[in-house]
Amino acid sequence: MRRQGQGVLHAGLAKQVLPSVTDSLRAVTRYVRKTLVITELEARKLRHDPIELLTRAIQPTLWLLVFGQVLSRTRAIPTGSLGYLNFMAPGILAQSVLFIAIFFGIAIIWERDLGVVHKLLATPTPRTALVLGKALSAGVRALSQVVVVYLLALLLGVKINWDPVALVGVLGVVILGAAFFSSLSLIIACVVKTRERFMGIGQVMTMPLFFASNAIYPISIMPGWLQVMAHINPLTYEVDALRAWMVIGGTSVFGVGADVGILLAATMVLVILGGWMYPNIAI
Repeated sequence: MRRQGQGVLHAGLAKQVLPSVTDSLRAVTRYVRKTLVITELEARKLRHDPIELLTRAIQPTLWLLVFGQVLSRTRAIPTGSLGYLNFMAPGILAQSVLFIAIFFGIAIIWERDLGVVHKLLATPTPRTALVLGKALSAGVRALSQVVVVYLLALLLGVKINWDPVALVGVLGVVILGAAFFSSLSLIIACVVKTRERFMGIGQVMTMPLFFASNAIYPISIMPGWLQVMAHINPLTYEVDALRAWMVIGGTSVFGVGADVGILLAATMVLVILGGWMYPNIAI
């Protein structure tokens, strides 16, 4: 009788656990589907403005062809066994991603003025799914910069790592970096709420983020105070991971796992914060 009672108890617990697990899986599936719908809607805008992809290619072209070529000849920056162009190419890719993502928030302000934000907020889509979907769409836009920088790097003789795992790693880091900075951009847009103020803040942020990182010179040659800034700069970890995966002979100073973990954790925090603040943009 005692064994039968235990069996009945276990069966009852199993019946309670299985529906809860099934409901959780369904909720996660719905969340992912809604997030991907927002991503697809945002990425579809590229078809209406393909010229943007061409204009975005100008900046990395100038950095690699002009700045990179000059400094690679002067050999003024110590990069160890890695040639300067090989050292610089991942940094310029990260910079291109930054410049795309950091101004992504201005589209949110436009959507508020057109009434799109109010319509999105009226849907049952979770606020964090709206933010994450938009962040991932910034990553899709940033993938075009991978093609541009890789083509330029090939023309300049950069030793690209064509290992499939490395290529997937580069794409993943680019999307993650774009998601982080676009989420940060959205939060700024929720605070300032005007295009003029947003553009001013965005322009002020881009150069300090770029130069206070390891994009174009190693952290070891920086003054002490700038090294501290570099270590708290998310762009540093994006560049570090890209340098390990993008070029032959490239290594990660912090470890690729640490780089990706820091970016992922920081992005999750910003997505949650952005989901909480997103309704404020409509006010």
